[in-house]
Amino acid sequence: MKQAATASGPEFEVVDSTLMKRVFYAFAALALLSVAISLGGKWLGRSIAMAGYTDDTTIHEVVIGNNVIAVPANFIRFEQARRDGIASRLDLYMRYPEMDGYSTAARDDFNHTGARKNVVFLSFEQQMMSRDMSGRFAPIYSALIVQPGTPGPGGTTLYGFTEKSGYLNEVLAVAGRPGKDPFVARCLSGPSAEESLAPCERDLQVGDGLSLTYRFPREFLGNWQALDAAIAAAAAHVLKTGR
Repeated sequence: MKQAATASGPEFEVVDSTLMKRVFYAFAALALLSVAISLGGKWLGRSIAMAGYTDDTTIHEVVIGNNVIAVPANFIRFEQARRDGIASRLDLYMRYPEMDGYSTAARDDFNHTGARKNVVFLSFEQQMMSRDMSGRFAPIYSALIVQPGTPGPGGTTLYGFTEKSGYLNEVLAVAGRPGKDPFVARCLSGPSAEESLAPCERDLQVGDGLSLTYRFPREFLGNWQALDAAIAAAAAHVLKTGR
């Protein structure tokens, strides 16, 4: 009997050892799964919280025509555009007057949760017209507006458009600039203006054959000189031409 028991002893030890290994592997697998779920949950939670924004400040170089726009990722509006390479258009956003991109500290401003609107939207693309908006005032806009205009903020004059102009529910804001073409911006009017985050727009010629259109809250018209200068400076900072 002792021999039989002794003979069977190692057999029981092998079974016990195999069982313990299986238990160990099962717990290890559960632990790894738990870690994966935790990390995945944090990643998903952060993605939901960011809602398409990024606080990444990695510089991307985007080529449009003969121009290179070197800009941090947190200034680039759309996720698919946050890469290096050739593009036909690049959309940015930034706070004014800080002129910075998205960050945790600026989250409420970019989510528009406060009463104040202070985000401007910029779009770079190849120039389609020979003149910018200021240059188009005399040959084009002046024939499409109803005169006289009414006084607007910051020394501007606001003009309505004629019915045949094609600019329904818009007004033209114009302000004289000594020695230059006037400052000109188009702004939505009526209910559509109240619903828009940036109902005014203006375009500039920048770089080598580029057009820069920027959209901004109507409240900024009161300080249009500083706004226009800040936009031009921001464009010059990120833009490199092949010339």
